[in-house]
Amino acid sequence: MTNILGLSGSLRRGSFNAGLLRAAAEAAPEGTTIEIGSIREVPLYDGDLEAQHGLPPAVVTLQEQLKAADGLLLVTPEYNNGIPGVFKNAIDWMSRGEGLGHFVAKPVAVIGASPGGFGTIMAQNHWLPVLRTLRCSVWAEGRLLVSRAGGLFDGNGNLTDEKSRTALADFIAGFAASLAVGSR
Repeated sequence: MTNILGLSGSLRRGSFNAGLLRAAAEAAPEGTTIEIGSIREVPLYDGDLEAQHGLPPAVVTLQEQLKAADGLLLVTPEYNNGIPGVFKNAIDWMSRGEGLGHFVAKPVAVIGASPGGFGTIMAQNHWLPVLRTLRCSVWAEGRLLVSRAGGLFDGNGNLTDEKSRTALADFIAGFAASLAVGSR
């Protein structure tokens, strides 16, 4: 069984990216599960807080999920042509202490949805130096940019567009297959 940890970089309940992550979990091929993690309870990084209390429970949970996962799927919004601060903050917390070692050589894929015409191309590109610094293994065999998301999701943030769902299923199948090959 292949296990992928999926994280959405949006806190909005009806977000396109949370919906894209749910659709990815539904589209996972047989033998693959996508565990949906949450960054909602991760506080803003504060070294004083860490020194005084250690890692927050939400961060410990994410670190444990990452350690157990065969791969990581980042589902990123794009804010002002870049990475959402709340998402980067969660990854920064996750890399603290023993968490940094969980990223090393971890296969990572990045996708995203945006109401704009270019999908999340800038945010996906901005993740590359972060993932290199964490020494992840970035999966670059495919790319998924969901553009003009307002017409592809319903009012609850569920992906309803069949063409996008098919592209997503193909992307997830490719990523999962790469993880299966890498584990041999």
